[in-house]
Amino acid sequence: MGEWGFLSKLLDKVQAHSTVIGKVWMTVLFIFRIMVLGAGAEKVWGDEQSKMVCNTKQPGCTNVCYDKAFPISHIRFWTMQIIFVATPTLMYLGHVMHVIHKEKKIRQYLQNQPNGQGCKLPKYTNEKGKVEIKGDLLASYMISVIFKILLEAAFIAGQYYLYGFVMTPKIVCTRYPCPYTVECFMSRPTEKTVFIIFMLVVSCVSLLLNVIEMIYLLCQRSRRRNRPKIVS
Repeated sequence: MGEWGFLSKLLDKVQAHSTVIGKVWMTVLFIFRIMVLGAGAEKVWGDEQSKMVCNTKQPGCTNVCYDKAFPISHIRFWTMQIIFVATPTLMYLGHVMHVIHKEKKIRQYLQNQPNGQGCKLPKYTNEKGKVEIKGDLLASYMISVIFKILLEAAFIAGQYYLYGFVMTPKIVCTRYPCPYTVECFMSRPTEKTVFIIFMLVVSCVSLLLNVIEMIYLLCQRSRRRNRPKIVS
């Protein structure tokens, strides 16, 4: 789990600047993806190539049959999925940090020169540095959510295209240097199928949360626009 520490710390910072649904999505990412992948899936999938048995002793045949069945390991595929899906959120965090730093300088300037003219007042943060998601930040957040939806859907489709959603015990292979049609058998196919389905369900839950969050943000924006302005 040590290799996930840096990403976990960055995503933990995002929670303070996310919606309630965004916080739930972050929890799903941490507990049901990163922790499960690091704690259980790597042990289950660690023997996927070494324990594969083929009905031939031809050197290199087992390797090419494994490559045909799994162009990329499930573990590496899920790792890439987590990193790619988390990237839009990290980009949003960069925007938030930039806004906080910028408005902190504005507050310092106003404290030194209370009557300063021509200086814009802080728009997105309050005195305690809490961020309000609106304007450019709302647009940035919305874009990050849209990209997460697209990436999540792309990885779900990619997983189905590459391996399907069920681990078949038998793999039929005719690639060179196999001398004939070779049959290979994977170890623990049922256990691996359970992990495949579990990760698929978590991906679908993550996708659903992102869709709900996008609808929530649109409703918040519409409500803010329709709010009557107070005329002094």
